[in-house]
Amino acid sequence: MRVGIIGANPDRGWAAQAHIPALRSLADDFEITALSTTRRESADAASKLFDVPVAFDNHQELVNNPAVDIVAVTVKVPYHLELATAALGAGKAVYCEWPLGNGLKEAETLAALAK
Repeated sequence: MRVGIIGANPDRGWAAQAHIPALRSLADDFEITALSTTRRESADAASKLFDVPVAFDNHQELVNNPAVDIVAVTVKVPYHLELATAALGAGKAVYCEWPLGNGLKEAETLAALAK
């Protein structure tokens, strides 16, 4: 599966410390094809550091990219609902860090959207 990572900061965060190494260890099944951050400079730096071919400075371009099958949401919890909703709306499978949402209501909303 081709993975796009939202929140792949080159300097810190779970994407750099855990998700990217884990996905690389599963390279027979997963390929990181795109990443996004909120700034062009950090997106380009992450793309170079992690050797990912496509970098975006906004999540919408990533979720709409046809080279992405599954979106990993690796940002702070307050943004999970917005970003996972965008990915689901684009027809992508979603992996979201825990907790899924900021409270039960958000988690239930995302679960319903994913069905």
